[in-house]
Amino acid sequence: MTEAWIIDACRTPRGVGKAGKGALWDVHPQQLGATVLKALAERNKIDTKEVGDIIWGTSAQIGPQSGDLGRMSALDAGYDVLASGITIDRFCGSGISAVNFAAACIMSGMEDLVIGGGAEMMSMPGRRAGAMDNGNMRLRLHHPQTHQGVCADAIATMEGISREALDEAGYVSQQRADVAIKEGRFNKSLVPVYKEDGTLALDHEEYPRPQTTREGLANLKPAFPALANAPLDEQGTTYLSLILQAYPDLKIDYRHHAGNSSGVVDGSGAVLLASDSYAKAHGLKPRARIRAMANMGDSPELMLNAPVPAAKKVLEKAGLKKEDIDLWEINEAFAVVSEKFQRDLDLDRDKVNVNGGSIALGHPIGATGAILIGTVLDELERRGKQFGLVTMCAAGGMAPAIVIERI
Repeated sequence: MTEAWIIDACRTPRGVGKAGKGALWDVHPQQLGATVLKALAERNKIDTKEVGDIIWGTSAQIGPQSGDLGRMSALDAGYDVLASGITIDRFCGSGISAVNFAAACIMSGMEDLVIGGGAEMMSMPGRRAGAMDNGNMRLRLHHPQTHQGVCADAIATMEGISREALDEAGYVSQQRADVAIKEGRFNKSLVPVYKEDGTLALDHEEYPRPQTTREGLANLKPAFPALANAPLDEQGTTYLSLILQAYPDLKIDYRHHAGNSSGVVDGSGAVLLASDSYAKAHGLKPRARIRAMANMGDSPELMLNAPVPAAKKVLEKAGLKKEDIDLWEINEAFAVVSEKFQRDLDLDRDKVNVNGGSIALGHPIGATGAILIGTVLDELERRGKQFGLVTMCAAGGMAPAIVIERI
């Protein structure tokens, strides 16, 4: 089978995802995507008419993000019109899936040069609201799906993961991100964003709070009790009632808040992949190869538990054991996700999210997976290590996963 090689990866800084407040909120999503696509083309001197496809992850495909953001971003980046594009949605897992699909196109022999990535403007008004089933009562009868924050608190309660452990995860994320930023560990992949008039919009991470203390985290109030009990429809359905439909005896102890949950941000990231034969013929130096990819579903009622089985599946496909993985990136959608992941797999915590995660840096839904792949690749190179595994939870109870091997 043809090998899929990672030639390069880049991303924007992440801007606070609040309209009128964050640095990127008034940048068009297509321009945000164009920023990383243009950087990949220029940095690697590729002929864009030879890009077989741009596979793009975007979860909220509405408003300015609708209409095939991948294709429009490529056109805005000045790509040749022959470079096609498609936009996909696996919720939070969209970015990993976009890269996985791009790799699959190459490994199957269908294409030789493909880009996988994504963008998400969390500051954009009118994003998804209401129940995950969008009012499909037949689906709700079989799979009542609640809010992800309520799921996080439910899992923490069911697993006996304390508020103190979750706060510690939030604190560690901030401290590690602070070190990574100060040491310039993200500089290789970071691409500044400019506004339409050419002025600088953002060239650094906007979300991190390095001043975070354990005491400050301990004083934050849980974020989701009011949301859990707010009516969603005229019948009085609430997020709490949805999860109690599946777990009627559950007494949720709300433990998540802004300091141990992922940050709401805007951002984009992309990964350039090529077949081994194309790379050799065109003088493209590979940085890594795709060793294995996998997808896994789990309980949609709990939503966040699929990363562990996804990691086990992708390890098996790669012919590796957990001890072979040098660096892990498990998206910090909520502290309970990464905490449960590390406990269930009994991992060395010094190998997991070593540069902080989405709690400190933010989670631009459709872009995060591609960003994490670039992050783990940069860190493998910095440390001279070999294998990295990236996975993340996604709504609907899913998780994509990927193992990359540094070349």
